[in-house]
Amino acid sequence: MSSTDQGFCGAGRYELPGVHEFNYPAFLREDNHMSEPIRVMQIIARMNVGGPAVIVADLMRGLDKRDFDQRLVTGFCAPDEADYLDQVATDVKAQKINGLGRSISPLQDLQSFLKLLRIIRQFKPDIIHTHTAKAGVLGRIAGLIAYPKASRIHTFHGHLLNGYFNRPKTKLVIVTEKFLAYGTDLLLAVGNQVRQDLLKAGIGNESKFKVSFPGLPVPERTSKLKAREILGLNQEITYLVFVGRLTGIKRPDRLIALGRELKATNIRAEILVAGEGELFASTQEISEREALPIVFLGWRTDIDLILSASDIALLCSDNEGIPLTLIQAAMIGLPIVSTNVGSVRDIVINGETGILTAPHTEAFVQGVMALIDSEGDWHRLGDSGKHHAEAVFSLAGMIKDHAAIYSQIFQAKH
Repeated sequence: MSSTDQGFCGAGRYELPGVHEFNYPAFLREDNHMSEPIRVMQIIARMNVGGPAVIVADLMRGLDKRDFDQRLVTGFCAPDEADYLDQVATDVKAQKINGLGRSISPLQDLQSFLKLLRIIRQFKPDIIHTHTAKAGVLGRIAGLIAYPKASRIHTFHGHLLNGYFNRPKTKLVIVTEKFLAYGTDLLLAVGNQVRQDLLKAGIGNESKFKVSFPGLPVPERTSKLKAREILGLNQEITYLVFVGRLTGIKRPDRLIALGRELKATNIRAEILVAGEGELFASTQEISEREALPIVFLGWRTDIDLILSASDIALLCSDNEGIPLTLIQAAMIGLPIVSTNVGSVRDIVINGETGILTAPHTEAFVQGVMALIDSEGDWHRLGDSGKHHAEAVFSLAGMIKDHAAIYSQIFQAKH
C-alpha cells in the first residue's frame, strides 16, 4: 500500500505503512466528556437497506449522547425498497422530508432543499455530515447558505464514477463534486480504492481526503450443522451465498451463469440468494425456467444465520464501494470469491482470505469453481479472513474514529 493510503486508526484497528494514527482528544481517552455536546446533523438521501444506512444508523446509536447531540434527516425509500429504519433500526429516530430520495425531480428537489434550509437553521449544527450523492449536494449547499459556521463533512460510500450513471451524467457528477469539495472541511472515503479513484478524477486533494473504514458488530455465529437444521437446508451439499440487492450494478446475471455451470457439471452445490431489488423477479424467472440450483430467499433479517449455514460467500458486482455483506461474511469465517472492484480488496486479500477475479462473467465463474474444488483451503481462507475483518472493521473502532473526527473538526473552529 502506498504512502498516500491514509485511514483513521483507532484502538483495535489495523495499522498500515503510511496510515496516520489519529490523535484522539482527551475526552475520548479519559473518563470525561465535553462540557457541551457537539451538534451533528446526519443527512442521507434515504435509509434503504444497504451499507450507507447501516453505517449512519450505527453512528446514531453508537456515539455517546453526552458528547454528541445528533439529528438524522433523510428522505423516503422507493416502493420497491426496504426501509432500514422500519425493518431493522426501529430505535433510530429520523426527520423525513419528501423529495430527498434517490430520484431527481427539479420541483421536489427544490422543496426538499428549502426544508433542509429550515431544519439546519433551527438546529444550528456544529457539523453537517452528508452521505450519498444527492444528499451530499443538497445538504452541503444548504449548510453553506443556512448556517455557514457549521463544518461540513461528506462521506463517499461507493463509486460514483463507474457504472452508476451514463457518461454525460458522470461528467456532471465530477464537476459538481469538484466544486463542492472546496466548501467541504473533510472528505471521507470508505475504502482506499474509492479515495484513490476520486482523487484521480480531481475531486478534493490528499490533505482533505481520509479513509474511514466501516465497522460492524461481531456477528452471531451458529454452527453450520445447527444453522442448516434451523433453515431446513441439506447437510450434504455445498452452499454458495450471495447477499445483496439484485440490481444491474450487482450483476445477478453472473449468478445465473454460475448456476448454469453448476448444473452442467453436476456438482452438488446450490446458490443461496438473500436480497431483493429491481432484477429479483426476472432473475428468479430465468432460474426457475432453466431449473438452476439457485434458491431465492428474498429480503432477510437472519443474515448471520444464512452465512453460518453457507460454505463460500460471493460478490459479482461491476462496481462497489466497500460491501458490508463481505465484511459480515468474513467475520463469520467464510472464504470469499469476489470480483476485484472498488475497495473490495480492503476486505479480500487474494489468496489469503479469498479469491479476487476480474469483473467478467467467465473469470468469476472460473474462480468460484476453482474454490469449490479446493475444499481443503476453505478453513484457511475463512479463518484468515475472520481475523482480518475483526481487526480492521470493528464497530467500536468506527464509532471511536468518527468521535475523533467530529471533535477535532469542532475544536479546529473553536
